[in-house]
Amino acid sequence: MKTPKALYYTESHEWVKVEDGHAYIGITDFAQSELGEVVFVELPEEGDEVSEGNEFATIESVKAASDINAPVNGVIIAVNEALEDSPELINEDPYENWIIKIELEDESQLENLLSAEDYEKLTK
Repeated sequence: MKTPKALYYTESHEWVKVEDGHAYIGITDFAQSELGEVVFVELPEEGDEVSEGNEFATIESVKAASDINAPVNGVIIAVNEALEDSPELINEDPYENWIIKIELEDESQLENLLSAEDYEKLTK
């Protein structure tokens, strides 16, 4: 399983990549492998606010439906619309195929997230 070192992680299996004050958010390789074949992603709207720990999207697979929770606070500035027609992209590469991009409110929130090493310990 891949766990890129440059990302932040949550115990509920989301990842965060920070670039220029923006945060890309998706689900981890571990999460997609546990879900199995992803068949649908219910995406939020641009302009929606997300709050740490609260649901912002739903992902459905052949096995189950799961909520995706925001690891940090912010306002959605982009959604990955490619997932509407091709939700299986998450299975192909969960780290390239982010779900939302937000304007990050407070980078100090990242301190509450897991490092790659800590996330790997969690998923062993």
